[in-house]
Amino acid sequence: MSKKHFWQGALFCLFAAVAWGAMFPIAESALHHIDPFWFSGIRYLVVGLLLAVILGLKEGKRAFRTEGRGLKLWVLGTLAFTVYNFGVFWGQQQLGKSGVLLASIMESFMPMLAVLFVWMVSRKRPNSWTLSCVIVAFIGVLFVVTKGDFATLANGGLQLLPLLSVFAGVTGWVIFTVSSDQFSGWSALRFSALTSLYGGVTTFAIVLIMTALGIVDTPAVSSIVTIMPEMLFMIVVAGLLALLSWIQGIQRLHAINGMLFINFVPATTFIISVIQGYSISGAEMFGTLLIVCALIVNNVISRRSPAEPTSKVAATQKSVHGRLPKKRTHAPTG
Repeated sequence: MSKKHFWQGALFCLFAAVAWGAMFPIAESALHHIDPFWFSGIRYLVVGLLLAVILGLKEGKRAFRTEGRGLKLWVLGTLAFTVYNFGVFWGQQQLGKSGVLLASIMESFMPMLAVLFVWMVSRKRPNSWTLSCVIVAFIGVLFVVTKGDFATLANGGLQLLPLLSVFAGVTGWVIFTVSSDQFSGWSALRFSALTSLYGGVTTFAIVLIMTALGIVDTPAVSSIVTIMPEMLFMIVVAGLLALLSWIQGIQRLHAINGMLFINFVPATTFIISVIQGYSISGAEMFGTLLIVCALIVNNVISRRSPAEPTSKVAATQKSVHGRLPKKRTHAPTG
C-alpha cells in the first residue's frame, strides 16, 4: 500500500466515521420538532432515490435486476433502513440526551454483536481472546447504560423499552451486515442502492399507514422547514457522502484497517454532546473507553490469528453499520 493510498483511505474513513458520530446529536435536535418515524421515512426515501439515480448513471438499467433475489433484498433493506432507524431513533428520542450517547455507543458495539451472531449461526466458537473482548465491550455498554449505578438493573430504574428498541435496531443492522456476504458478486453501490431503495420505500409506506391509523401525526410544513438543515445533513452528509467515502476508504485501506475508524464515531458524539451542554459522567466515559479498547485489541488479534473461527469473525466484522469491506460485504451506514 503506497503512502498516498494510505492517507487517502484514512481521510475517507475518518470523514465517514465523524459524519456518523455527528449523526446522533444532530438527529436529537431534529427530533424535538418531528417524530422519529416521519424523520426516518423522509430521510431514507430520499437517500434510496438518490442512490438509485447514481446507480443508473454509473451501471445502467441492468444493475436494477434483482436476479431472483428481490425478497431477500427487501428483507435486508427493511432490517437496515426500517428496523434500525425506527428502533434507534425512537429509543434515542425516548431516552433524551443520554440516548444520543447510548445510540453512538451501540453503533461502536456492533462488531462485537456481529461476533456473537456469527457464532450463533455458524456454531463456530471464536477464540478466547475475541470472546474476552466481547465481554469487556459488553461491560462497557453496561457502564454507559447504567451510568455506573448497577442497582438500576435490579430495581427497574432503567427505561427498558427504549433500551430494547435501540438494541433491536442495532441487531437488525448486524443481521443485514453479516447477510450482505451473500451478494459478493455485486458492486457495493448496487447492493447499497437496491437495499436502500427497498428499505426506504418500506419505511415510508409504514409511516403512511401509522399516520392513517392515528399512531403518528403528519408533520407540519413549518416543522419540516425548521429541521431542514438537520435533514440535509442526515441525507447528504451522513447518508450519501459518508457511504461513498467509506467505500473509497475501505478500498484503499482494506476492511481490517478501516475498522479502527469506528472508534471515531463515539468520540465525535462525545465532543458534540459536550458542546451542546450534555454533562458526561465518569462511568459513561469509562464504558466508552472499554469498548474502544476492546475493538482495538480484537482488531489486532484478527490481523495475527489465522485460525478458522477467528478468521470467520474477522471477515464478519469487516462491515458494520455502513462499513463496506472491499468486495465481499456491501453494507452501507444507517
